[in-house]
Amino acid sequence: GINAEYGQHYFKQINLRVMSGCLDNANCEGLLGRCIDTEWLTENRNALSSIVAGCLFAIGWWIAIDVGAVDSHNYNPAYWSCGVFGTIGLFMVNAVSNSQLRGDAYVPGALGTAGTRIWMVFGFLCVFASLIGASFILFGDYVYRKKQPSYPGTGFFIQNLCIFLATIIFKFGRAEDAY
Repeated sequence: GINAEYGQHYFKQINLRVMSGCLDNANCEGLLGRCIDTEWLTENRNALSSIVAGCLFAIGWWIAIDVGAVDSHNYNPAYWSCGVFGTIGLFMVNAVSNSQLRGDAYVPGALGTAGTRIWMVFGFLCVFASLIGASFILFGDYVYRKKQPSYPGTGFFIQNLCIFLATIIFKFGRAEDAY
């Protein structure tokens, strides 16, 4: 019927092989096109994704610093390590261009493209591990054990969630063809 034809047409338009271009063919003319100038958004895609990612990163660290300033005696100092490893992962993920991952760019060194892919995996591993660690801190120490006040657990979780979202937006929100 009509839904099957629409679904087949929709999935033909999606190109999953291009990592950074997963939103390049998104059609926003329906709901957003009437309210927002989509041409301006596509022209300023790199700037907007950089600003949003930077703001999320800054908000995350701002919350963590607030936890340290307000409740410095109600949490284990090792809880800071989740945010540190998340930040290291953000830098690792975004240090590699998508053309290097695809093998389109010349990558000097002993490992070449395989080395950049391994670097990217370890970067994502740092970001995911920090989010999982912050989840364990929140739910293991503050929800399950009912430790009060719960603001340190919530703050460190929100910090790592913001760093994770900033990593994803900064990596996949920008288009390389504008350089």
